[in-house]
Amino acid sequence: MRLLTRVVPVLALLAGTVMAVTNAPTAAAAHEDCRPDGLYKTPGVEVPYCTTYDTAGREMMGDKSRRVIGYFTSWRTGKNGQPAYLAKDIPWDKVTHLNYAFAHIDGQNRISVGPGSADNPSTGMEWPGVPGAETDPSVPYKGHFNQLTKFKKQHPSVKTLISVGGWAETGGYLNPDGTRTASGGFYKLGQNQAAIDTFADSVVEFVRQYGFNGADIDYEYATSNNHAGNPDDFWISNANRGTLWAGYQAIMKTLREKLDRAGAADGRHYLLTAAVPASGWLLRGQETYQVVKYLDYLNIMSYDLHGSWNHFVGPNAALYDDGKDGELAAGGVYTAPQYEGMGYLNTDWAYHYYRGAMQAGRINIGVPFYSRGWQGVTGGTNGLWGKAALPNQSQCPPGTGSAVGSTTPCGNGASGIDNLWHDVTAGGAEVPSGVNPLWHTKNLEAGIAGSYGAQYGLDPVNDPSDRLTGTYAPHYDSTLKSPWLWNDQKKVFLSTETEQSIAEKAKYVRDKGLGGIMIWELAGDYRFDSAKNEYFIGDTLLSTIHTGLNGAAPYGDRKAVTQQSQVLAIDVDVHGFALGDNNYPITPKIRFTNRSSTTVPGGTKITFDYGTSAPGSMADQSGFGLKVVSKGHTGANAGGLRGDFQKAELTLPAWQSLAPGASIELTVSYQLPIATPSNFVFTFGGQSYAITADYPRLGAGTTPTSTTTTTTTTTSSPACALPAWESGKVYNGGDQVSHQSRKWRAQWWTQNEEPGTTGEWGVWRDQGPC
Repeated sequence: MRLLTRVVPVLALLAGTVMAVTNAPTAAAAHEDCRPDGLYKTPGVEVPYCTTYDTAGREMMGDKSRRVIGYFTSWRTGKNGQPAYLAKDIPWDKVTHLNYAFAHIDGQNRISVGPGSADNPSTGMEWPGVPGAETDPSVPYKGHFNQLTKFKKQHPSVKTLISVGGWAETGGYLNPDGTRTASGGFYKLGQNQAAIDTFADSVVEFVRQYGFNGADIDYEYATSNNHAGNPDDFWISNANRGTLWAGYQAIMKTLREKLDRAGAADGRHYLLTAAVPASGWLLRGQETYQVVKYLDYLNIMSYDLHGSWNHFVGPNAALYDDGKDGELAAGGVYTAPQYEGMGYLNTDWAYHYYRGAMQAGRINIGVPFYSRGWQGVTGGTNGLWGKAALPNQSQCPPGTGSAVGSTTPCGNGASGIDNLWHDVTAGGAEVPSGVNPLWHTKNLEAGIAGSYGAQYGLDPVNDPSDRLTGTYAPHYDSTLKSPWLWNDQKKVFLSTETEQSIAEKAKYVRDKGLGGIMIWELAGDYRFDSAKNEYFIGDTLLSTIHTGLNGAAPYGDRKAVTQQSQVLAIDVDVHGFALGDNNYPITPKIRFTNRSSTTVPGGTKITFDYGTSAPGSMADQSGFGLKVVSKGHTGANAGGLRGDFQKAELTLPAWQSLAPGASIELTVSYQLPIATPSNFVFTFGGQSYAITADYPRLGAGTTPTSTTTTTTTTTSSPACALPAWESGKVYNGGDQVSHQSRKWRAQWWTQNEEPGTTGEWGVWRDQGPC
């Protein structure tokens, strides 16, 4: 199916709101014309990109130009004595996407939300007598899924995705009685392609059955660093660190291809997204995050950057580094010359990590609607950058400190009234960590105990830690763009978010052309309830995001600063990483494989970009003379990284040509993690070429085409030298042939379709006479 379009040349003004510029797809737009720059194209499939993207490759989101993605959780049903947060409570006019948390991988390697029963919150539960939560009888399932479908009918521009995994269900799944089955989850799934196929097929079936727009994968974490992720999964994650990343790549590639095939059959494009880490430590064990090409967009979990897993007291989700991070300072990061003073535990660093591999518009930063904190803090400024070690290190929670043999002390996490959401281990033991919905921290700041304490198990009569004592004074650091509460009497530090910090993050997204903001989770937002004289669940911060992004210019749609007009079929593989903490300095191999019929001659200049998440000091160890020729940033990054890219250059030795089908590789060295190098340009014979490994868009609505000449001295095929079309031969998108004295270009995979017979919208595009 093809949609009618017109290109809108101006901003429309409606009711005082600036509407986004949209290059809406038309009947004249082939779906390839709507594919986002850099997004992997499943071979042999005409993916209906134009059902989701405009002809600039930007996502169509109604009257909004930037994403606002809210996680909506299954467990806030109101059935367990705690407050409910239902689909009716979502401010649907202020979000663009909703991620439903969580589905899991069951014992048969299929996606699941648990057994079908009347008390299943996803598909069986009902809320009789609750205004707005009435079940839609026309929908063949109940529960939250019924409610989401009902409200999507009223708000058709809002997309919903099923999120799979999360902290508790990456390596197992939760049973209806609250116990957990340690099945291996994603860790085990990635070991077997047949299991991956079963899972991906079930995801396709699931999104079709329940009306989702796609799938969001929350795999925490496919890293080669030991003791990363949920400690309940260490039995399988630590034992398989060397294979986890390859398994993750296989999972995401399979999902992308199966969702694309389903989308082609259904006449709609299914989204594939992922929640991805922000921590430089985690990312050092995740190679160069090669899965970004499979993702419509990614959501950076730019929170949990500091927490009570260690004794370093700092912000949960700072926007910038300030050069004073206690954890980084203790590790010598600021003083080691090779790091150039660069701090890597902040949102800005994480954004620039991913920006090296993809355009700003396919990147969303995450914001937490919850706090983290410590008690017994010493030093620092009102607690900031102080320390708070658990007094008895033999009692460290699982996965932290002495519990994993670390010499870094575990933290003394805030507890009692300062830990309202009560994180627990698999055995049900509370993990003190200062985790609270932000409506509770607003009450603490205001000196209000809150009428809901008993619903969360607080017993101030018998437990002194559950009582409201001391004063929670608000503080804000203008460099970090981060707020916190400091209770000097209790020495409690709670890292929070406020309207001021959220507005700064919205401005950051707007100014840098990012895709938008992701929220974990919507039920943590606040509003003052004047009837109860206390803060409770609301939409104050969501409204701040909405206001900050409303009317923003369209997001950045291209990976590279400059575009090439021609492309060579060259593959790039970055491989050979050391595992975990041994991966320093980072010294992988970059392999180039020539898939074209052109011989790339010796003397060819190759340039590429990598993100400013690493200093501009990359070098090679293979004699290719690699050097960084342009630096987007140098030195420390307090207050933010200045540019997006470091540009590297190398030259093939005069004696080293790259024949069709041949490969060549070099070993490179760099200091901090980078996402996959991108924006490759090969220059020889007076012409510069992009390469197919980048899945580039060459221009508005232009399909990449591959050079097919075998000469090494010319830059394009002679007019009549294109190979003749052959019946029975397989052609891929971009391939060019000659037939009946004309040149033809394939738009997608084809076989046995004769050029000149497929019509205006068929696979072959007429390129003129030979």
